[in-house]
Amino acid sequence: MNMKRTRPTVMAALLFCLIGCNQSQQAPAPPAAPATTTTADSSADPIDAAIANTARLPTDKPQDAWRKPKDVLTFLGVRPGMHVLDYFSAGGYYTELLSRVVGEQGQVIAYNNASYLKFSKDEPQQRYGANRLGNVAQLTTPPGELTVTPASLDAAVFVMSYHDLYWKPKDQPDWGAIDPAQALAKLVPALKPGAVVVVVDHAARAGGNTAEVVDALHRIDPAVIRRDFEAAGLQFDGESMALRHASDDHTKPIFDPTVQHRTDQVIYRFRKP
Repeated sequence: MNMKRTRPTVMAALLFCLIGCNQSQQAPAPPAAPATTTTADSSADPIDAAIANTARLPTDKPQDAWRKPKDVLTFLGVRPGMHVLDYFSAGGYYTELLSRVVGEQGQVIAYNNASYLKFSKDEPQQRYGANRLGNVAQLTTPPGELTVTPASLDAAVFVMSYHDLYWKPKDQPDWGAIDPAQALAKLVPALKPGAVVVVVDHAARAGGNTAEVVDALHRIDPAVIRRDFEAAGLQFDGESMALRHASDDHTKPIFDPTVQHRTDQVIYRFRKP
């Protein structure tokens, strides 16, 4: 699993009805603006301002060079006031950036299953504790039980996480069986017409058994991503080449030190009609 250990709060009243599985949820409260130690410049690009914000966790900034959040968030088209779901957000690297872009009029759902949250250790507490990012709502439930208010999301992101819907670990009893088609069937109704989903993932060679490839390499054939999202009723809307790495031959596990943070990654965007 790519747990994005440096990635995975309160509910915005009346904006989302989120139902967790075997998890108590926090009481709804009006969204608050994310904490900041920089002076906002109304003329600044909100994505640039979010990345430059000095209130980000100190472990986040060193990741910017290989994650390229400017390219990813620009491709997503995120802007102030949007409601976005960060799917398998783990420690919340992207959740925080999204939170700072959408601002006090927007909201971000930091969605995890129990295993993703567990592997994130204390990072969610560091990121969301003491209402640090008040426009973020944490949601923890199995993918097949995800419930979000219909037509409430402007966008969703899967950053190095979609392949985990195919992961079938033998040593993770809490993981549970996941059906990718069922997981998308739970997500798509929550998207507004015209909403977009951006998927960033480690590319695998074409063909092969997807579950076996994911288990061995934590990669996925880009054709499988496109097939799944189109089958779920979304339209392919473009590709960014920002994280392509031609030197990666797609044969090594993503944690191999010769390719870690330099894997060939596909970035696809899909749109709901």
